Amino acid sequence: MSALPSSDQTPVPGPLRQAPFTPVLIVGAGPAGLAVAACLRRLWIPFEILEQTGDVAHSWMRHYERLHLHTDKAHSELPYLPFPADYPRYPSRQQVVDYLHGYAKHFQITPRFHEQVMSARRVFSGEGTQNGQTCWEVETQDTRYRTHHLVLATGVNHDPNLPHWPGQDQYKGEIVHSAHYKNGARWADKAVLVVGLGNSGGEIAIDLWEHKARPSLAVRSPVNVIPREVMGTPFLTVGILQRSWPAWLADALNAPTTRLIVGDLSRYGLPRPKLGPVAQVRQEGKVPFIDIGTIDLVKRGEVGVYPGIERFTPEGVVFTDGRSKAFDAIVLATGYRSQVGHWLEGGAIPLPDKQVPSPQPGLPEGLHLCGFYVSPTGMLREIAREAKLISRKIAASGQTAATR
Repeated sequence: MSALPSSDQTPVPGPLRQAPFTPVLIVGAGPAGLAVAACLRRLWIPFEILEQTGDVAHSWMRHYERLHLHTDKAHSELPYLPFPADYPRYPSRQQVVDYLHGYAKHFQITPRFHEQVMSARRVFSGEGTQNGQTCWEVETQDTRYRTHHLVLATGVNHDPNLPHWPGQDQYKGEIVHSAHYKNGARWADKAVLVVGLGNSGGEIAIDLWEHKARPSLAVRSPVNVIPREVMGTPFLTVGILQRSWPAWLADALNAPTTRLIVGDLSRYGLPRPKLGPVAQVRQEGKVPFIDIGTIDLVKRGEVGVYPGIERFTPEGVVFTDGRSKAFDAIVLATGYRSQVGHWLEGGAIPLPDKQVPSPQPGLPEGLHLCGFYVSPTGMLREIAREAKLISRKIAASGQTAATR
């Protein structure tokens, strides 16, 4: 499968044109938007899909080069199309991109590119409705759309989270967010601090080490570490089998295996939090760190571990325990902030709760969210589940005809 043509053209505001009424309008052409579109296609329900960039799966195309899925392909496929048989168990970033572009081609999904949503609100209109029912009116920079069902599929990884510390403006080195990190080639023989031990931060530390840099990690809070596999079985498979269990029970049964494989990491500066991995996901919406080799590098002394940053110096940072160290560069693996909903009726609509799976309670009529729940069994698997539920709910509404 080959990637679709790429374009980063910026939308230019102009006179609004009125698009024909559509039963379903999807915002976002990433995995969530594509999954919902494919499910609707299978049900013969007309839809339009808007994408503010010029690409399908744009965010995946921009991820760092070494990225691989931390969940196995069998539990990461989108509805009705598996990953190619010749892909490895944990596909690479490029393989995921190729899969998503092939997915769009397979289901004949053609987004309207460079359509940036400016506003969305409920309006009273007779067009496309029965007896003058209300519908959603969505405006982009140049087009006005009306629809019964508005599906938000813009994802949780929207805007980089960029914390700021005292003295940061005087730092002489380079500061890069993980969203803009490609590889560690230019930092060979350089000291680089990765801030944050999530799945991206852990893999970036490995990438830096593989490119002969001298990586360290700044880890502000205790972290749950789980292995990617247990005796050749993806740990995700265990999580799926336990998904209906109480969190305390799943964590209690998994703890001995995790301790045996991972060990006590407190001596390396990585204490465990009070909540177990499953409980932390369900109560706080925080996924555990899935180890793919970072912990071995930490134990071998190839990757240093420090606590949180207190302040910057011109040459490096001072940590919260008083230690200071010089660094040539800082990579902020500090996550993202979702901007979904800021254009929804003046922000009056509640934002999605990462701790509650779809269907989200308390949403206005005709509004659907896909891809915002942080699932202990993997985001892509959760997206596939949600897409099927949303499409069935739309089909059951009876508001699926292109015209009335």
